[in-house]
Amino acid sequence: MPQEQHSQSMAHDEQHENDAVIGAGTTHEAAADAAIDDLDAILDDIGAVLETNAEEYVSGFVQKGGQ
Repeated sequence: MPQEQHSQSMAHDEQHENDAVIGAGTTHEAAADAAIDDLDAILDDIGAVLETNAEEYVSGFVQKGGQ
């Protein structure tokens, strides 16, 4: 009998933990989506700068003469 009670208690605890993880997952998903949106905006800004200044950007890396 004590083993049955212990098993039932463990099963209840595991279900409670699973419910907590599922509830927290939606919060983490929203935060991850917001972070992805922020990263996309930054990459768009970088892309826009490179489009307008690409020649200047590349010329900064071109070796000249004996360099």
